[in-house]
Amino acid sequence: MLFRSIGAATAELFIAEGASVVIGDMQATVGEETAGRLGERCAFQPCDVTKEDEVAALIAEAPRRFGRLDIVVNNAGFGGAMGPIASISSEDWDITFDVLLKGVFYGMKHAAPILQAQGSGSIISTASIAGMGGGVGAHLYNVAKAAVIQLTTTVANELAEQNVRVNAICPGFIATPLYAGKPLGSAGRDAAERTLEKARTASVDAQPMHRMGEPLDIAKAALFLASDDAEWITGHALVVDGGFRAGKPWRKQAKWLTEPHPIRLYRPRSEEHTSEL
Repeated sequence: MLFRSIGAATAELFIAEGASVVIGDMQATVGEETAGRLGERCAFQPCDVTKEDEVAALIAEAPRRFGRLDIVVNNAGFGGAMGPIASISSEDWDITFDVLLKGVFYGMKHAAPILQAQGSGSIISTASIAGMGGGVGAHLYNVAKAAVIQLTTTVANELAEQNVRVNAICPGFIATPLYAGKPLGSAGRDAAERTLEKARTASVDAQPMHRMGEPLDIAKAALFLASDDAEWITGHALVVDGGFRAGKPWRKQAKWLTEPHPIRLYRPRSEEHTSEL
């Protein structure tokens, strides 16, 4: 399978559907290679999502280069600060929220005036099932993704009157370079690919739907939310997790739950066994 990110898979799918795309990334080499591979309808703009001026420039590049802006996908992310709460420094807190939350805020902030002025558009942000409950990600990752979902809801309310839709996607476990612990352009690519193949194998038995999620699964969800088929959907957090949040796979549940059992109702043998009130 292809070793690629959710962002690259989304750009590729959107271009295949006829869109023109501007991609942003801190890794210039990876961004330029991706844009070159995807052709003349894909442009690359260097962007660090923790810097507001760079996000503003990325948003402005689409109408400058292609004439208009219709869809914004806020997708930049990383694992953020890990470990016990007592071990997390204020610096770790800041950079985690700068990337996972402030970057989304900047994307919404600078896209909104353009989309409002034209009376249409779709903003899609990558949240996570980690933002919907504990036990999935690290402390700050969970909190930041929960905040992305809430920001999606409130901004959707604001922009709805101008026909601008704002939604989030909440992926489960996806086979990406981030999951493997390697950036896309890492020299450890072969090792990361082996890590992902092991994860895919393990997920056959761990996931209700028998496989790990792939970047294309999330790209397809983004395509739907960006399309006219979703024209009456806004403020929604779309879970794409292969059934992970539904619980332990049915095939691994206890037999008392999964095997048929006849219903036995208690019936007194005679009137003398019936209690009087």
